[in-house]
Amino acid sequence: MPTIFFGHGNPMNALYQNAWTEGWAEIGRSIPKPKAILCISAHWYIPALAVTAMERPRTIHDFGGFPRELFEYQYSAPGSPELAARVIELVGKEAVADERQWGLDHGTWAVLCHVYPDADIPVVQLSIDETQPADWHYALGKQLAPLRDEDILIIGSGNLIHNLHTYAWGDETREPFDWALRFEETARRLILAGDHEPLINYESLGKDALLSAPTLDHYLPLLYILAQQRDGEQATFPVEGFDGGSISMTSIRIG
Repeated sequence: MPTIFFGHGNPMNALYQNAWTEGWAEIGRSIPKPKAILCISAHWYIPALAVTAMERPRTIHDFGGFPRELFEYQYSAPGSPELAARVIELVGKEAVADERQWGLDHGTWAVLCHVYPDADIPVVQLSIDETQPADWHYALGKQLAPLRDEDILIIGSGNLIHNLHTYAWGDETREPFDWALRFEETARRLILAGDHEPLINYESLGKDALLSAPTLDHYLPLLYILAQQRDGEQATFPVEGFDGGSISMTSIRIG
């Protein structure tokens, strides 16, 4: 299976039909149908490593101030205790099988509702352990790589550039900031070259990087996907663009 990073942006994209959501739908049509999906979402950012292991994960509406229609939306994909057990086998026994607490947050369902609108593919989420450094997350991503040969689609959901302090709410047409454009161009060049080390240690890329990822929650899912890249595999960018000047909607496909 290929592996894909989605720039998910505003949760209202779950209800929108726009260039980004149409691009997500095209991804679903263009790749083999997976046996199950493992998602690393920016919105399960906790001080622990956990895996959803329930048969029927709930749809989590982890946001505020949006229309009732969004809160009423349900993405009823099944879970997969079997995939959860396989993930724990790969990453180590320190991972917790979460059978009740979490579910599918909007980093997962707001994208998958376009990629797989029938919600007929089992979905499991892996938390992002906020206590660990970036290189730890990249190494953990490599441990998940065998899943690709088992018909599991590994996806990361966040944003390459995610600065809400400078975000123009409700203005998708706002021109991106110069620092955002520069960092995206730098990241694209490194990804195309397969040079992941500067992206793991992204602070070394200077002020543009720090403005683009002032917190790590939306950035770290990208490292899980880059870690899947194998010798000779190309990276492509099936969805592109900016929302509100400081959120990159770029998606990155490996394989």
